[in-house]
Amino acid sequence: MEHASLKELEAAIAIARRGTFRAAAIDLGMSTTALSHTIGRLEAGLGVRLFNRTTRSVSLTDAGRLFVQQVGPTLQDLHAALDLVRSHRETPSGTIRINAAPFAARAIISPLVLEFLRRYPDMNVDIVTEGKMVDIVKEGFDLGVRVEGLVPTDMIAVSLGRPQRHAVVGSPEYFKKHGRPMVPPDLLNHRCIRVRLPDGSLFRWRFEKDGEPVQIDVRGPIALDEASLTRTAVLENAGVGYLFEQDILSDIEAGRVARVLEDWTPPYPGLCLYYPGRRNLSAGVRAFLDLAREFSRKAA
Repeated sequence: MEHASLKELEAAIAIARRGTFRAAAIDLGMSTTALSHTIGRLEAGLGVRLFNRTTRSVSLTDAGRLFVQQVGPTLQDLHAALDLVRSHRETPSGTIRINAAPFAARAIISPLVLEFLRRYPDMNVDIVTEGKMVDIVKEGFDLGVRVEGLVPTDMIAVSLGRPQRHAVVGSPEYFKKHGRPMVPPDLLNHRCIRVRLPDGSLFRWRFEKDGEPVQIDVRGPIALDEASLTRTAVLENAGVGYLFEQDILSDIEAGRVARVLEDWTPPYPGLCLYYPGRRNLSAGVRAFLDLAREFSRKAA
């Protein structure tokens, strides 16, 4: 057989990592049809099938699992070597892949990511948002962004400086009709927009004052798992919402929503950028980390 191309090897690893041709095709910047043809050529050259395909799922064959176990680490070493060579370029180029919680991505997009792209026009940034934690090394990401307490202990963390804070809000019309909660237990008498976590459970709203923590299992007519939907529901007078401050601050300042229980929502440790402790970081990743440290100093 002819030697497999790097493109074919990357395609197979991407499908194994993402679990579907569609998701892998998006990561690789190609169509699912082109990806299918690429895998077809690889399998034909190897003389074995690497994936079992149905209309609903994709799974590795025994040969496919052996292939991923053997080729995956080698491909990572190859990319590390290429990154090392690229790191000697004066102008960073290439792509940085970042995994972040949705709210974390919103927090860094304007002050950090867009400024990075302005400074380094030859760079690309690929951000994937997920509520659940992932192994950024295994999933092929260069960097992660999470709340400080969630950063894995085997990672190197760079604080982004700004503390996080929640805000409890409702529309002026809602509070005019239903009154304002003065202490967290008052929320049990209100229509609250519940928060659904990535694991499917409902979030208990958390408060603290004078060192006294309180959790309230609020009640309400709707449960949502995305901050922008909660914001819409609050603006439409559907009830009281619990959001990250940065997601609703412009509405508070404009008077579109009113904030309550502010003395029960103190700041807590903010976001961190983190990465595996590898020596050979690409020039692009190093430049991004330098900008993150600069951003952190200004935000502190």
